[in-house]
Amino acid sequence: MTEFSSTGISRRGILTAFAATALTAAPTFGQAAGFLRGAGDIRRLRMVSPRTGERLDTIYWIEGNYIREALNEISLFMRDWRTNDVKTIDTRTIDIMAASHNLLDASEPYTLLSGYRSAKTNAMLRSRSRGVAKNSRHLIGEAADLRLGSRSVSQIYRAGVACGGGGVGRYSGSNFVHMDCGPVRTWGR
Repeated sequence: MTEFSSTGISRRGILTAFAATALTAAPTFGQAAGFLRGAGDIRRLRMVSPRTGERLDTIYWIEGNYIREALNEISLFMRDWRTNDVKTIDTRTIDIMAASHNLLDASEPYTLLSGYRSAKTNAMLRSRSRGVAKNSRHLIGEAADLRLGSRSVSQIYRAGVACGGGGVGRYSGSNFVHMDCGPVRTWGR
């Protein structure tokens, strides 16, 4: 796998040093809502893509400010890997993903199965599965399908639900959880 980063080492070094002191304030389940409202000093997202072999480990928010360069990295990482189309990923979805990861107290990165999907990719997936929504939030950069090897689908699902920030779907048979920033709702087994 290759390290995915378009930033220079000096920025990364500074952020890493800053993060070393701030990460100890990671939220617990009871603090999830506060985290999404802006509590905490930093927000970090770590993912791997089995489709592309890329890795992402980025701090995208510091003390109330999103880091545009890091958000661009996340959007590029979460692109439709079949068409290489990129869509800006909604920061609310990114926040839900990061908060859920912190609640799980997991050291491993998420495995990203699906982020943004082009209309062409979504139509192809719909033709193969009844579980793909025609007007999926993936089409507008508001959803992610994720898994963690060290946590069960039920654990990830409960962490996503605890955030109360959008839709959370449990797909136990396929071993992943869907998270989006749409209306608060849950589904799946």
